[in-house]
This record gives sequence, C-alpha cells and structure tokens, in this order.
Amino acid sequence: MKIAFMPGDGIGPEISAATRLVLDAANRHFGLGFRYSEIEIGFDALRKHGSTLPDASFDRAREADALILGPVSHLDYPPREMGGLNPSGELRKRLDLYANIRPAATRKGLKSATGAEFDMVIYRENTEGFYADRCMHTGPGEMQVTADVALAMRRITRHASTRIAEAAFAGAMQRRRKVTVVHKQNVLKVTDGLFLSCCREVAARYSEVAYDELIIDAACAHFVRRPGSFDVVCTTNMFGDILSDLASELSGSLGLAASLNAGDGVAMAQAQHGSAPDIAGQGVANPSSLIGSSGMILEWLGEHRKQSQLVLAGRAILHALDATVSEPATRTRDLGGSLDTIRFAEAVAERLRGLPPSA
Repeated sequence: MKIAFMPGDGIGPEISAATRLVLDAANRHFGLGFRYSEIEIGFDALRKHGSTLPDASFDRAREADALILGPVSHLDYPPREMGGLNPSGELRKRLDLYANIRPAATRKGLKSATGAEFDMVIYRENTEGFYADRCMHTGPGEMQVTADVALAMRRITRHASTRIAEAAFAGAMQRRRKVTVVHKQNVLKVTDGLFLSCCREVAARYSEVAYDELIIDAACAHFVRRPGSFDVVCTTNMFGDILSDLASELSGSLGLAASLNAGDGVAMAQAQHGSAPDIAGQGVANPSSLIGSSGMILEWLGEHRKQSQLVLAGRAILHALDATVSEPATRTRDLGGSLDTIRFAEAVAERLRGLPPSA
C-alpha cells in the first residue's frame, strides 16, 4: 500500500514526521505492508520547480493509495500566475474530493470550552460554494469591477448538494442516526434554497434518520449552548469550514481537529489547522490533527476496500491518540503538558505497540 506524504509548509514537515512514526507502529502491529513516499509541495517546490504544486507532484499524488497532506502557507504564496497554487484546494478539485468530513468530540480528562460533552461529525461540501477558486470553470469567482467595487460569485449545484447529503446520511446510519442541515436560506433564497431542496429529497429516502434544519446563526449559538444535541451536521463549503473550526475549538483545541477529504474511491487526510509558521522548527507543534486524520483515512480505505486490518489499524490509531491526550503527562505543551512533537507521537506509537496480537 502506497502512502504519500505531502509535508507542506511551516510546521507541516514536523507533524508529518510525527504522523509517520505513528503509522510505522500501526504498520508493524497489523502487518499492512506500507510503502512511503514524500512529495514536494509548497515553498520548497516553488523554489525548485516554480510552482507550489508542480504537475509531477500531482501525478505522483494521484498514484498513491493514501494521501496525507500537511498544512500549507497558501496566503503567503505569490499569485497563481507566478506559481502560487493552493495545494489543498487544487487537490480537492482535481481529485473531486467532494466530502470534507470533520469530527469534533470531547475527550476524557480534557475540559471542553463549554463544559458539555459532545460527539459530532460535520460533512462539508468541498467543491463549490463561496470559495472563489471553486466557482468557475476558468478563472476565479471574484472580480474587481472598479477600484472601489469587488464582486464574488457563489455556485451551488444539484449534483454537489445531493452527493454531500447522501454522504452525510450514510455517515449518520453508522452513528446515532440524526442529521442537521445548516443553511442561510432566509437570505440566500436561491442558492441555499436549492441546497435545502436536495437535502430534503435525500432525507425522504432515509426514514430511519431524524432530520432537522438550522439557520447558520442559530447553529453557531446551539454549538455553544447545546453541542451534545448534534450528531451529523451537513452544510455548504464556507459554513462547514467555519462551523468545524468552532466545534473543534469547543471540544478542547483546534490542534486536535482531524479531517478527511473523500471522493468516490479516493481520499486525502489533512490537518484541519494552518501551518503556524511562528512556531515552525521549534518542535513544539501538536501533531494530533494529522495523526487523527491518518487514522481516519486508514479506516475509510479499509471500509471502501473491504480490508478489515486497515479498519482495525485506523481505529487503533484514533483510540491510542485519545488515550494519550486524556493523560496530562502525555500531552503537548499547548494542552498543558510537557511533550514536544516527536515525544508525543512516540507516546501514541507506544500504545499501539502495547496492543495484544489480536487487536
């Protein structure tokens, strides 16, 4: 099985190395036969090849069984015409990774921002919406009409809305069987009207799943007031991006936020947070997000390929990560502990090494 790391910028190389250490432990315990490669993207690729995502790098990424993408500093890249492509957005578009799946749950021993326990998953549409790089067939969805007037386009399609709803309801069937659709149809009457219509059509086919709808304003308030009432949340691209960061921070820290970008038969693990260049090279970054994302992609691949050992390995990584975070002595500094990036990863790996042979 070919696993390709795209370390990225800032703390990306550090948390990628930590994630590989954990994957190595899972690989040995479950006998998975991983083969690793590293693909240059970001500023390193720009300096060497004139692009933050060279064609050769994309071709190699497309050949991998599992892609693990570190954070990138795309806000600091030069314009697109000078090679400054956003690898995250480009890979999502080119590989049609339409479902961005972001779990957020409280953990034993780690206090949440609200004091309430919760366990939710946000299914975010990943290919259109307010994102300017995903609205048009050619060129961006933003334009500067005059020096004082800027416009942005929002694209919502029946196809994209229906398939993210299908993914959310299928996910809910594996959980507590409840879907909440978040929208702003009271203002965005046409675009969110279409999105809601598609979600309702899918809901009608899932009579076993409880269904409700919330305007984005109310959803933000209820995330804070009663987060335990949510199971699966389904929403459009921009709303999902914002809500998932809120949910992860409420659960304890954005540094714990795992994320999976999934399409039909292909997926990419990705840290939910940014590249944090202010702490890059210091060895203090929390690698939990990317480690958790790697567990998610193994579980996803195992389910889609019907390979039980991959499913077990993915779940074992997620359980080992939760157990490590739950102990104050084995937390990173941002969570009040004392471990650096690699020592934390070693603590997670040690739990995997200690699993019984049948686990």
